[in-house]
Amino acid sequence: MKSVQPEVFLVSRPQLDYQALAAYLTEVGGEGWLERLDRGDLDDAQNLAEFAGKICYRAWEPGLNPNVVRVRNDHQTYLENILRQAHGSVLEHAMFGFVLHNVSRVATHELVRHRPGVAISQESLRFVRLSDIPFWFPDWAQGDDELMKRATALIGQMEEFQNWMAGHFGLDEQGLKFEEKKHKTSFMRRFAPDGVATGLLWSANIRTLRHTIEARTDKGAEEEIRLVFGKIAEIMRAEAPALFGDYTVEDGAWIPRWRKV
Repeated sequence: MKSVQPEVFLVSRPQLDYQALAAYLTEVGGEGWLERLDRGDLDDAQNLAEFAGKICYRAWEPGLNPNVVRVRNDHQTYLENILRQAHGSVLEHAMFGFVLHNVSRVATHELVRHRPGVAISQESLRFVRLSDIPFWFPDWAQGDDELMKRATALIGQMEEFQNWMAGHFGLDEQGLKFEEKKHKTSFMRRFAPDGVATGLLWSANIRTLRHTIEARTDKGAEEEIRLVFGKIAEIMRAEAPALFGDYTVEDGAWIPRWRKV
């Protein structure tokens, strides 16, 4: 048995084409807004959210929309107002992609309940054959010697059976067609526990991330998924502080100042 820890890797984030933005803004008289923006590596998601908000009201400068006589030019204040007004649709344009590594299928089964604003590509045990069963144990379980003795023995038996089946089916024999390997591997995965560690690419927009971080770090959430989304929350607070800086953390639970954005 291989003992593992769930890990989170941020692998994709929004990237703006500022030249294309400038061409559009020149058409509508909003060049001044673009000139005021910061354009650092970590600013594109927040700039995209502000762009989406301002395009709704043509609020680049006072007077471009006759109904708008005052605009918010401070970036932080503008995004805070989006959160306060629950104008969450503009946050859906910015997507972030995370590799969730060594997370169990217990956790991934929970994740599939979050569908709007999400894309998922998960390692398939129909194709990926198990030679060992990587497994995460929480600290409290590792402190229980009798539990760990029995658990590791059980997982060891499962690993042994996986390897026995591979030999029994001749999966490493030269010339065996991939279709046959896939067929048998699909059967073999039925003898792996839900706790087996796996990997997936999980992408979500900012609106979904705010909701999911709150829901999955709540004290009533499953403990592994709390650990994973605590890591995601830390990443997002560093990536987009104007959109994730309103959270307070209490005993691992991330609680937003503005809910249901």
